[in-house]
Amino acid sequence: MVQQQSESGCQCGDSGHGHGYIVAKDDYLKRLRRIEGQARGLQRMVDEDAYCIDILTQVSAMTKALQSVSLGLLADHMNHCVLDAAAKGGDDAQDKIDEAMAAITRLVK
Repeated sequence: MVQQQSESGCQCGDSGHGHGYIVAKDDYLKRLRRIEGQARGLQRMVDEDAYCIDILTQVSAMTKALQSVSLGLLADHMNHCVLDAAAKGGDDAQDKIDEAMAAITRLVK
């Protein structure tokens, strides 16, 4: 797939573009690697029979970190991909809004 950037700077996956998060990609990767380290730490805690509450505390911290990444990606998507599609109008605009609403619904469940 050829990657191109629209005039607004949006890079949207479905419409032949990249992704809205491309500007912050390194930050997201850094955060996800940190979360990966937290997951390994949790495995170690269980393996070493750590206290239940300590494990739950770390699970909570990891959950919050994942939620933070999710909200950042959602904001990037709304500010780039959805905004770009809305400016162009048509069916693509409604599709992007519906797609964002579905993602929000999954995040809050």
